[in-house]
Amino acid sequence: MPIISTGPSPEPHRAREVAESFGTDAERYDRARPRYPDALVKRIVAAGPGPDVLDVGCGTGIAARQFQAAGCTVLGVEPDARMAGFARRGGLRVEEATFESWDPAGRDFDAVIAGTAWHWVDPVAGAAKAARVLRPGGRLAAFWHVFQLPPTVADAFAAVYRRVVPDSPFNLRTDTPAMDVYQVMFAKAADGIRSAGGFGEPEQWRFDWEHTYTRDEWLDQMPTHATLTGLPDVGRAQVLEGVGEAIDAMGGAFTMPYATVAVTAARDAGQE
Repeated sequence: MPIISTGPSPEPHRAREVAESFGTDAERYDRARPRYPDALVKRIVAAGPGPDVLDVGCGTGIAARQFQAAGCTVLGVEPDARMAGFARRGGLRVEEATFESWDPAGRDFDAVIAGTAWHWVDPVAGAAKAARVLRPGGRLAAFWHVFQLPPTVADAFAAVYRRVVPDSPFNLRTDTPAMDVYQVMFAKAADGIRSAGGFGEPEQWRFDWEHTYTRDEWLDQMPTHATLTGLPDVGRAQVLEGVGEAIDAMGGAFTMPYATVAVTAARDAGQE
């Protein structure tokens, strides 16, 4: 289901309380959130000049572990100490900071990635910093999962959420294709790259796939989304109950179509 906004500001990176709310249950986040297509990882690795990767907003290390498995050396940057701690326990090197305030200390990289995190970074300042830490020919790749809930599940979620959280800053829409909403965010990311300078023209890479969720699997993932991370336990339980009933009515499972989309650009080879 598309989420149109996170409050009065149209700039998610300014909503720091929301941006740093995902560590409330880092273990659940790591367990329930979907992984990224292997084809995406391989393409990013193949498009860069080497194996050194900086993972911006690395969270629990989901994307970082996939890049490590592809032969890369990964450093994570993560502002939430709870998420960073979980990632470290999984063997990832992590430095705690927002990307905008992070000190690279003279280090440079072959790729700067951000999995479901770049919208929490200032699009211009973030791209400018990526350009400073990327080697010539290195690649910035920010990527997201675009998903569209079945109408029955989406309508149930929207109805119970509006009842439980009538003053929510999130504007949920069931009448707008998810890709249309995400394209606005992709355009902001691309415009930020253009404004920062130092990169070639941004591209979009798209990878389509699907996943079948049981009722319990989807309800396990839902509390990791920004719409629910800040809710009290009682409100969260009411939302999950309403969505669970809708999934039960569908037979207890549903298949979710995903498109994982990367907004990506290479650092100009002539830049030093």
